[in-house]
Amino acid sequence: MVFSQLTALMEDKTCKPFAPSKNYLHLPLNPPDATSDSFELDFSDTFGPLPTHGTSEISTETIYDDPVVICNRSHSLVGPTPRVSHLLNLKKLTICETEELEDFNDVAVEGVEESCEKVQSVGLEDFEVMKVVGQGAFGKVYQVRKKDNLEIYAMKVVRKDKIVEKNHAEYMKAERDILTKVDHPFIVQLRYSFQTKYRLYLVLDFVNGGHLFFQLYHHGLFREDLARIYAAEIVSAVSHLHANGIMHRDLKPENILLDVDGHALLTDFGLAKEFDENARSNSLCGTVEYMSPEIILGKGHDKAADWWSVGILLFEMLTGRPPFHGGNREKIQKKIVKDKLKLPAFLTSEAHCLLKGLLQKDPNKRLGNGSMGSDEIKHHKWFKPINWKRLDAREIQPTFRPEVAGNQCIANFDKRWTDMPLLDSPASSPNASANLFQGFTYVKPAASFLRRNSPVC
Repeated sequence: MVFSQLTALMEDKTCKPFAPSKNYLHLPLNPPDATSDSFELDFSDTFGPLPTHGTSEISTETIYDDPVVICNRSHSLVGPTPRVSHLLNLKKLTICETEELEDFNDVAVEGVEESCEKVQSVGLEDFEVMKVVGQGAFGKVYQVRKKDNLEIYAMKVVRKDKIVEKNHAEYMKAERDILTKVDHPFIVQLRYSFQTKYRLYLVLDFVNGGHLFFQLYHHGLFREDLARIYAAEIVSAVSHLHANGIMHRDLKPENILLDVDGHALLTDFGLAKEFDENARSNSLCGTVEYMSPEIILGKGHDKAADWWSVGILLFEMLTGRPPFHGGNREKIQKKIVKDKLKLPAFLTSEAHCLLKGLLQKDPNKRLGNGSMGSDEIKHHKWFKPINWKRLDAREIQPTFRPEVAGNQCIANFDKRWTDMPLLDSPASSPNASANLFQGFTYVKPAASFLRRNSPVC
């Protein structure tokens, strides 16, 4: 849960984006070019871009076990549009009061959830919508307030017809199921889920320090000491997922949020998958620059693909761009499979060693995929300053804190979202003979709400 710092409210009653400080920058004498050969930027979801349906440009005979999902990225530090943020005088409007055709005036469909009798009843009428804070291929993300306790949440609203049309129903159900199973200090928590006739709803913690990508754009690139803390928190979160039989498969700065204390939280489990240690997945999915060679080649992949993505993420934090970029999707994929890794001279030898281990093209030789698992990474000399027990207790504080003026602050979200009207597009009933989303309703157990990592400000 992200807690606000009300004392940070400015006298003019606005909250402003963070102004970069040289204390957090690590600028080499010859920094990498901050532009890319192909500009395709999709800030389509508060929790990272929702998967867009595509087809592979790599010829292969593999029969994928999941629909092909490729999220185009192809950018290098081309950030959000300039913003003038607004905080106070937010229009109080419940979702049910918006002028939509049917669904937002709808309540949970009778009989659609067999588990409703077993859990606390939660529905649209329990929430007041405040702002749009994201938009994806299948719906929107809203900043909402729960009426009974006034807590601020993020509500991800997804259209069933679009999900069914793109054959992504299994991904959506997997995202909900996985989020109910994970409980970690560096993973965004699911609080509620429910559905109506036309839409699915995920209610999650509202994390308003901005995407890691947003802050990376404003900083240029991170010093190694700051990148080390972010990388350690991400490694801890991914280790927790793997220990619970879950692959994320779409790790990137857009899918990592910063909270009010500056900690990194992993989010967007739209491509996540539960796995068996003795099985491999053959699906082609992910974001192009972050795909591992084995995913591109269709040879089957396992959790080692996540460690490759962690390596790409670390490389981008330290240098300002991913190591394999430029051109269209096919060119980037060929570079990932064939090109040698080029490491900037301004990085330390320890960072070089870690990046080489994580970005090993052979997954069997990749750091983190050996007999010691994630401990191979945690015990690496670059992470020597990290006390992992203190890290998981959130006792290691990042040197940077995003500027967040209260739990309603939306300064770190793109203005093109927050200026959207509080309306939603009409949705048709999904074309499916059976209810594909049986058992979607979820309420996080009350005991979990009592565990707080930060004092209430």
